[in-house]
Amino acid sequence: MLTFTGTLRFVSDLHLTAERAAVSERFAAFLADTARAKATALFILGDLFEYWIGDDDLADPFAARIAGLLRQLATSGTRIFFIAGNRDFLIGENFCRASDMIRLADMQKVGVGDTAILLMHGDTLCTDDVAYQVFRRTVRSAAWQREFLSRSLTERRAEVTDLRRRSQRAMEGKSAQIMDVNPDAVRATLAASGCIRLIHGHTHRPGREQLTLADGSAAERWVLSDWGEGRGDALEVDAGGIRRIDWSGR
Repeated sequence: MLTFTGTLRFVSDLHLTAERAAVSERFAAFLADTARAKATALFILGDLFEYWIGDDDLADPFAARIAGLLRQLATSGTRIFFIAGNRDFLIGENFCRASDMIRLADMQKVGVGDTAILLMHGDTLCTDDVAYQVFRRTVRSAAWQREFLSRSLTERRAEVTDLRRRSQRAMEGKSAQIMDVNPDAVRATLAASGCIRLIHGHTHRPGREQLTLADGSAAERWVLSDWGEGRGDALEVDAGGIRRIDWSGR
């Protein structure tokens, strides 16, 4: 478990692209604010980018700028940690070095004060979406990633465009319930971790849910917002508790 004192911040699902300049500028302002607040650490819980096709794309000016902004925050004294999402799981050592951020496992326990918090992107909790879980296992395999990364950047961009198109069509045919987390999966994951607080993103359904685990203990689940037009938030945690910060229109 990673243990901290001071203030921690959490964001998820920024889905940054060069085409969404307003969101990128809001994120840059958020990073500057995080530095001014002297946060001990920033945790990015997946989908920093709309897609990431490999660290050899760091030569792209937009990717290089985002890496540079993150490094500026790290230089100011805030440690940066990253859990991969379903769009940017190919972020590797080169990007992490360029941005001075540390990649974590898919689940990470963090200690703040006397409370342990479980961090995730959140997609593995959507167990009712069987087709997605099969797809996730495929693209997270070493064989798939090796084959994909062996292609040219142009070929990879075309493949990602096609995957996103197919994903959008598939989502249109799924119910909202299937694409949300499974309550039993949430409770089982918390119970196995020994934590009573969970923070995740992925579902684009910001909120706070109070839970009762199988042993009768109380728990809570905090969900981060995605960042888009009129949307965007962060969570801030310290020894005094947890609070949501609105970054939807700054």
